[in-house]
Amino acid sequence: MKHTINSPSSDLAGLYTLSLRMVIGWTYFSAFWRRLILENKLIPDEQGYIGEKFNHFLPNALGIKPIIEYLVTHPDALERSMITFTIIEAIVGLLIILGLFTRLMSIGIFSLALGILLGSGWLGTTCLDEWQIGVLGVAGGFVLFLTGSGPYSMDYYFIKNNKSFTQKKWFPWLGSGDLPVSKPKTIIFAGSLIIFGLTLFTNQYFHGGVWGTLHNKSVKPKLEISNISHNSSDLTFKVYRTEGADVYGSFLIGIHILDKNGNILKEFNHKELSDFSKENIKNHYVAKVKPGKHSLVIPLGAKADLTLNIDDVLLKSEIYALKLIDVSGIEWIERIE
Repeated sequence: MKHTINSPSSDLAGLYTLSLRMVIGWTYFSAFWRRLILENKLIPDEQGYIGEKFNHFLPNALGIKPIIEYLVTHPDALERSMITFTIIEAIVGLLIILGLFTRLMSIGIFSLALGILLGSGWLGTTCLDEWQIGVLGVAGGFVLFLTGSGPYSMDYYFIKNNKSFTQKKWFPWLGSGDLPVSKPKTIIFAGSLIIFGLTLFTNQYFHGGVWGTLHNKSVKPKLEISNISHNSSDLTFKVYRTEGADVYGSFLIGIHILDKNGNILKEFNHKELSDFSKENIKNHYVAKVKPGKHSLVIPLGAKADLTLNIDDVLLKSEIYALKLIDVSGIEWIERIE
């Protein structure tokens, strides 16, 4: 004979999680509400486009980096994905609030939260914002799967009114009511340990939050310089912003071309960088390096090939290193091989 979780009190268990269901449901439905109802953030090339936010996840995502990179290098696929993702969040969030097919929607909550955790768990300037949202969403989705919805839900209404589909074998797995499993304690304990293990692992991986030195990759910008080459007229290099706040760009106010003694062979100041020709910027992703009012702006996750004119550098054979200077005073130097 099978035993069931919370039997004969599954209605009461679902009632206990009512506030959790409402809050989690709104956090996901509100994503749709913010992006499409309050203002449209699904239009490419317009300020606030959600695809650019998605690009911010790329540098330090865990396990799903190839998927993110594919999407941000294929704008059409990214746009379709962002629309689909937003619709899914709307459906899952609304149905969780209503308590309709609660267990199926809880799997959606679990999956969406896991995606947030793996993609952006490293972000958060003051608190571990995205990591906390991710792990709490995973745990909340698991709890809602176990309890289903009690009174004040559509599932409960259909069960109490003896709708025929609630008598099907699949309904307790996708809706609410007693969960038909033989060893509930084992499932709950194992699932809880796995989620706790995921929490500790990601906390350590992203932030060093379990042992060792704490670190936060969202505090200050970091640029990676690579693929430096030059000829008689141009110097070309690749720049990639991998760390720093996602809502705040790296503002490049200086580029120096140096000899081996650190002497400046050519300098590009903030005025020249604010007027930097877009023809000399080849962006790889939807987050774009572009000239700003007082600097060259490099958003988080942006990668671009930049071309500098060096016609007036007399001793090109002495070109030794490239230095980039951020408005914060941070400098990055890369030797030219």
